Amino acid sequence: MRIPVLAFVALLLGACTERAGDRQPDYASLQPSETLSGGATTFTKLNPTVSLAQHAYSQPAANLGTQERALFVVGNSFFTSPWVSAPSSVAARDGLGPLFNAAACQDCHIRDGRGRPPSDGSAVSSLLRIAMDDGGADPVYGNQIQDRALPGVNPEARLSVRWQFTERQLAGGETVQLRKPVPQLSHLAYGKLQAAHHSLRIAPPVFGMGLLELIPARQIVAAADESDQNGDGISGRVNWVSESGAKEKMPGRFGWKASQPSVRQQSLAAFANDMGISSALFSGEICTQSQAACDELAKGGSPELETVIENAVLFYVRHLAVSARRAANAPEVLTGKALFNEIGCASCHRPHWTTGHSDEFPALASQSIWPYTDLLLHDMGDGLADGVREGEALGREWRTSPLWGIHLAKVVGGQGIGFLHDGRARDFKEAILWHGGEAEAARNAFASLPEQQRSDLLSFLKSL
Repeated sequence: MRIPVLAFVALLLGACTERAGDRQPDYASLQPSETLSGGATTFTKLNPTVSLAQHAYSQPAANLGTQERALFVVGNSFFTSPWVSAPSSVAARDGLGPLFNAAACQDCHIRDGRGRPPSDGSAVSSLLRIAMDDGGADPVYGNQIQDRALPGVNPEARLSVRWQFTERQLAGGETVQLRKPVPQLSHLAYGKLQAAHHSLRIAPPVFGMGLLELIPARQIVAAADESDQNGDGISGRVNWVSESGAKEKMPGRFGWKASQPSVRQQSLAAFANDMGISSALFSGEICTQSQAACDELAKGGSPELETVIENAVLFYVRHLAVSARRAANAPEVLTGKALFNEIGCASCHRPHWTTGHSDEFPALASQSIWPYTDLLLHDMGDGLADGVREGEALGREWRTSPLWGIHLAKVVGGQGIGFLHDGRARDFKEAILWHGGEAEAARNAFASLPEQQRSDLLSFLKSL
């Protein structure tokens, strides 16, 4: 006998509360703070029923003061403008390369949103992560392929994809075509690639990161259930990773596999690996011993990213606002919200957190936020597995991606953007159908829903 939606919700909410250690929201109605996904930082000026602004992800936290907004603008200029090779007349933004994937942060994070998978011979806003069986770097090519280079240096390779297609049948006879990218490398410039595992990655959106950083670590750890003690089939676990200067490992929060513990380390790793720009945290060049010509052209400062610029860029990234929800009180959205919880989606995409105290970033502190993530690793099955180990994350494990602001993804990034780590899913429905492993039961439940209920659940996602 099928349990009514609201009764099932009540039962499941009790289990979620016990595991998470934090009061969970009522799924039967709209909560007072629910439309403000980022609390007081939320960007609310868009018409909630019309998605017009391509720059919705690039807005400052709504509660910043005048001086903070000025620093935000400075950080934005260094995030959006291209970096150049050294030496140059613009020393503040030189040091690019010699090997790189992009010349500016926004080349990958399109208008601060997600990137696109390769198309038409261009891989800008995506890259190929590579790894040995133990998760280590390839001895010649490092941990990712740099497909661009300064004059006088050969790019490591050219990246393209071919697509494999399959079909999935849903209840009521609907057929959905799914696609999977198969990375293709050509023109390998430095010899044989030894890495056994190749993982196409699109750039993730960067808004809201400062809020996620302030979720207390103890709460993330408390939400984990590695041995599935409550028997719900979900065994989220922490990716314990090292942070520069810290004696003990910390919970990873950022990156597709939660491999970075802080906004600073995530951002400066991207400066180093994606643009070849050294910093106080990553002082060396990315060139390997097999790339002598590359190393000879590394002529920027030491470090190339000056501290004052680093601080401005990190302030910008931390204070990018999350957009307000739209149509959150529509009947189909509320029905979809209950279904989202009923079939188990909310077990990983945890709706609500409260950020901790912070004297350094007071605008982000003590905020009631709705990111729809538990920041934990989950086994997502063979269909999404890439074999790449990052920290303690295994080849089948991925961090639960936040869902906030997702209704504007294509408005901001264009129709070519995709969902999931490699952009394979062209819409929310495809993204759900790729879920496996711990999420297989939820995926199958979605596929078995009547067409109208599937539509309601998708309406809920489109409201976030």
